Amino acid sequence: MRGWFLAWLWAAVCLPSIALARDAQNASMAGGAHLVASALNLTEAKRVVAAAEQSAAPWNGPRSGPPAQRGKRLAIVAEDLRNGGIVGVIDGVLEAAKAIGWRVELFDSAGAPELRTKMLSTALAWRPDGLVLIGGDAHALLPALRPFAQRGIPIVGWHVAAKAGPVPGAPVAMNVSTDPFEVARVTALAAIVQSNGHAGVVIFTDSNFQVAQDKANEMAAVIRSCSGCVLLGVRDVAISRSEALMPGVTRELLAQYGQRWTYALAINDIYFDYAVPVLTQAGASSGDVSMLSAGDGSESAFLRIRTGTFQTATVAEPLNLQGWQLIDELNRLFAGAPVTGYVFPVHLVTAENIAADGGDRLHYDPANGYRDIYRHIWQRP
Repeated sequence: MRGWFLAWLWAAVCLPSIALARDAQNASMAGGAHLVASALNLTEAKRVVAAAEQSAAPWNGPRSGPPAQRGKRLAIVAEDLRNGGIVGVIDGVLEAAKAIGWRVELFDSAGAPELRTKMLSTALAWRPDGLVLIGGDAHALLPALRPFAQRGIPIVGWHVAAKAGPVPGAPVAMNVSTDPFEVARVTALAAIVQSNGHAGVVIFTDSNFQVAQDKANEMAAVIRSCSGCVLLGVRDVAISRSEALMPGVTRELLAQYGQRWTYALAINDIYFDYAVPVLTQAGASSGDVSMLSAGDGSESAFLRIRTGTFQTATVAEPLNLQGWQLIDELNRLFAGAPVTGYVFPVHLVTAENIAADGGDRLHYDPANGYRDIYRHIWQRP
């Protein structure tokens, strides 16, 4: 942060207040109540952020369920294997599938609209017992998902809808995710706390996905409610084209806003992969623009946070754990049991807790014993 800004803060007399307004019709959400018309001052914002930064939370997910259903074949259809979050979840699915004794086949849509339906059709032709949809939008893919449902093939997904849990209007029995509204809220509050209530913010999102748009809208609402903050803009950049588009977008923002742009918020870490080189070439320092992501906790994000290179926080999802959860949810469906609906608590990774949360690894893998718990549930050694 700039020296003049710190000096100004030392001279400040009052702390700004922050008002968060939420739509009452969204008051009920899986994993927690949607906050409606709450008022937070900066002290309260710091409390919310500090709670999200806590490490080593004990396991609060399921501890019982059906034993392993034998001999299953799973098709995994990934939205884009260039996305680190998607790869992290797939790693967990593959690890858990091996532990439970299932065969897996992977299909990559490569972020291309014309390939999404094709990959689902190819996966169906493979005659799987179950489908794992990683990324994508369940409602947009509905025509391609219906044949799976018609054949009685259970479907689970990761980040395929705006809420965790069963997806209304689509044959996805369980969408594994953290609470996207809480993720967005914590990310925006962290920027407000880091700036002591004076952030100049640009938000990056991808309107191709409803969950991404919902996150961006929530972050924008929080920033607008901070009396000392300025929402400079919301940029719609397709994740699948971020490598090609983000360098130019970043240069435009630097030219348009200059030193007014102090914080970048994004619905995914991948935007920062291609913004950081441009900022560096432009002579910006890590204190000029701070980056915070409302998902996923990629390896590159961990590396940037660890080295203090622009990114200061990411709401890191336990990607490997969520891969194990996807397998467990499918196992329950194969056994005729209901899904758990489990939602992992929101967790914010920063320079202060990254050593505990990642150790020498470049991802968030909570040390709560989830692997042994799932093996116990499945009655597998």
